[in-house]
Amino acid sequence: MPDSHYLTLDYLATAIILMDDQSRVIYLNPAAENLFEVSGKNMSGNPLKQLFSDAGRLDMAMLLALENNASYIEHDLMLVTHTHNKLYVRCTVTPLQTGQLLLEFHPVDRPLKLAREEQMLDQTQANRLLLRNLAHEIKNPLGGIRGAAQLLEQELDKPALHEYTQVIIQEADRLRSLMEKLLTPQGKMQHSALNIHEVLERVRSVVMAEVPEGLKIQRDYDISLPALVGDKEQLIQVILNIVRNAVQAMHGQGRIILRTRIARQVTLFKQRHRLAVMVQIIDNGPGILPELRDKIFYPLVSGRADGHGLGLTLAQDFISQHHGTIEFESEPGCTRFTVMLPLP
Repeated sequence: MPDSHYLTLDYLATAIILMDDQSRVIYLNPAAENLFEVSGKNMSGNPLKQLFSDAGRLDMAMLLALENNASYIEHDLMLVTHTHNKLYVRCTVTPLQTGQLLLEFHPVDRPLKLAREEQMLDQTQANRLLLRNLAHEIKNPLGGIRGAAQLLEQELDKPALHEYTQVIIQEADRLRSLMEKLLTPQGKMQHSALNIHEVLERVRSVVMAEVPEGLKIQRDYDISLPALVGDKEQLIQVILNIVRNAVQAMHGQGRIILRTRIARQVTLFKQRHRLAVMVQIIDNGPGILPELRDKIFYPLVSGRADGHGLGLTLAQDFISQHHGTIEFESEPGCTRFTVMLPLP
């Protein structure tokens, strides 16, 4: 195919890969580079196995298209990219007169993604109502506990005993402050321009101080990312909750990767965004138990006997307030949480 024809393919919204007669990649259009998270220049001249770790069905589709000299469509094809992301696509393989092959990919998981986002939105609203009700119920007796501690302090003869009543009063005040935050309407978020890497570095320093030995937290940052607009403290709490869960699942022994990338042309809650920031927290722990995966964001659901089950619920609520999404994939040896935050 002449180079001038590539310009037409550049403007297609569908992902296009062009293969030569030796099954080597000649060209990827921008949609394919975005979908498969790879550079066309880096892939040029390489076989598909460098792009996909398991492409057996795709290889067979290419072989059938060549043998029959006709287009071949492979429905519901799952591809695992070089970054270990799973993609569900419909692929059309078309042989060209030059002996080359044109591969056209259509993601087929968008309806499923929209359904998951709608479910997440409904769940987040239900979780928020539950948390607000819970906070309201906890806030009232806290006032009684604090008042009783103050009265008790006045009746104590030994000043040394005042230390214990002060602990009660201070902890009651701390819990009351937390309940106030849970009862705060969405409109009172502290929005400001922020660097997502400052958020990640804050979390990294906190967790490394908590677990100084046996844990490795690796950085895989795209330092060219533009600034976000959001509530910095909320985003710190989101990442901290996810990372702490990973640390606890690995008993403080393992590896966590903090990764940032730019995502282009993403749809979040039925709204199209030209650019979004993608943050991934990846650990090599035992994975999330299968029976917990469908309800991991529900309140009071935890895989630990001593867990309160509110960390991921709050994380999902805070990300929803930023008009973003939070999803995960998990199997033994690799759990990946992906947070998508739209850029203005």
